[in-house]
Amino acid sequence: MPPSRSWLEELKLWLAPFLEALSHKKQRRWAPFYVEGLLRPGRRKSVEPMAERVAPGEVQQLHNFVSTSRWDGAPLGRVLTRKAEAMVGGPSAHLIVDDTALVKKGKHSVGVAHQYCGELGKKANCQTLVTLTLARGEVPVPIALKLFLPEAWAQDKKRRARAYVPEGLVHRPKWKIALEEIDHAIADGATFGDVLADAGYGMCAEFRKGLSQRRLRWAVGILSSQKVYAADVKLAPIRLKPQGRPRKHRRPTAPSRSAQQTIQALGSRAFRSIAWRRGTKGELRARFACARVRVADGEKGPHGQHQPGEELWLIAEHRATGERKYYLSNLPASTTRKELAATIKARWVCEQGHQQMKQELGLDHFEGRSWHGLHHHALLVMIAYAFGQRLRLGEKKGARRRTAPTQPARGAASTRGHPTEPSALPSMPMRLHLSPKRMRLAE
Repeated sequence: MPPSRSWLEELKLWLAPFLEALSHKKQRRWAPFYVEGLLRPGRRKSVEPMAERVAPGEVQQLHNFVSTSRWDGAPLGRVLTRKAEAMVGGPSAHLIVDDTALVKKGKHSVGVAHQYCGELGKKANCQTLVTLTLARGEVPVPIALKLFLPEAWAQDKKRRARAYVPEGLVHRPKWKIALEEIDHAIADGATFGDVLADAGYGMCAEFRKGLSQRRLRWAVGILSSQKVYAADVKLAPIRLKPQGRPRKHRRPTAPSRSAQQTIQALGSRAFRSIAWRRGTKGELRARFACARVRVADGEKGPHGQHQPGEELWLIAEHRATGERKYYLSNLPASTTRKELAATIKARWVCEQGHQQMKQELGLDHFEGRSWHGLHHHALLVMIAYAFGQRLRLGEKKGARRRTAPTQPARGAASTRGHPTEPSALPSMPMRLHLSPKRMRLAE
C-alpha cells in the first residue's frame, strides 16, 4: 500500500466492485460501514458494538442491512472469487473443503442443533458452515461459507418460517453442499491444482467420485477401516455352470483389506521421514508410507462387498505422537512421496483462516437468527478477510521491491508468471487489526 494512502482509502477501492454488485442504494451505503466495523479493533463484532464504532446512532440501519434486507449475496460472492483468484489462484493453488462450527446457546438461530463441533472436539449446540478456501503457499482466502441445515430443521415448518429458510431448500449432506459450492467456484473463475478435504468428506465415496467426474485432482483423508484392493487386482470372468443360476458379478482375484492392514503389510521400512515445510520452530516433519491401490467403492458384488474402483494413492502418515492418519489421492502415479506429503499437509491453512475469521473478524459473533442474515454476515466477513490478505500481500510485495537486488543472482530461475509466487507469500500469522498509528491516518 502506498505510504500516502490510508487503509480506509484502500478499503474504498477494494469495495468498489462489490458495491457495484449490490442493486439498492441503501445496501451500497451500509456495506462499507459493516466491513469497516469488522476490520476495526473491538471485542464484539455484532451489530450494536460495531455501529457504536463506525456509525453512532445508526444501529437499526446497520441491523436492517445485514439481517432484514433480502439482498442476494451471489453477485458479491462472484466478485470475491475473482479477487481471491487474482491473489492466490492458479495451478499451484489448493481448493480446500472443510466445515467450521459456530457455538450457540439457544435453539432458535437457523440451523442450530446438537452436533459435532470441531472447535470443542465434541458434540455441542452449534451451527455448522461448509467452507471452501482458495489457498496458495500459506495464504488462505475463504470464498464460500454455506450453512448445513440438519434434517430436523428441514422438516420443521414453523422453525423454517421463523428463520426465513428459503422455500424448496431441503436437507443435504455436507458433501453435496461442498460439490455444489465447488461448481460455483469454478463457474466464477477460480483455478486451482487440486481439491483437499479431511476424512469427514473423504470417507464418502460419492464425494470422491464427484470430484473425479469433474476431472479434478484431489487428496482426502479417510478412516483406517476404508477397504482397498491391491493395484494389480483383476476381476475374474464369470464361468457358466452346467446347472443352476449363473453368477451375476465378476469376483476380484484377491480380497480387499482395510487401509490400516494394507499399510501394515508393507512393513516399518516403508515409512520415510519427510519435511513438508518450515514452521516458526523449524521443519515440520513426519514419516510417510504410500502404495498404489484400487479403492473398494465400485459396484456391489457378492454379499454386498464393493468391487475395485479407481486406482489411487493410499498414503499413511505416522506422527511423532504415534498417531497414524490415512489418505487417498488421485494424483498421478508419477507423483513423488514428498509431493504427496506436501499436498496432504497443505490443508491445515484453511483452519488458520477459520480461526482468524472468528478471533479477528467475529464470524461467530452474529446474533441474528435468520438464514439470509447469517449468510450476509459470513459473506461480509470473508470480504473483510480477503481485504486484510490483500493488504499483507501488497506490503510483502513492496518490501521485496525495496530489498531486491538490481541484478538477478547468477543462475537464478525466471520468476515470470503469477505476480506473487508461493515462496514470496507471508508466513506470519495474520493480524487484521491495524496499528493505532495507521488508524490515525484515516481520521
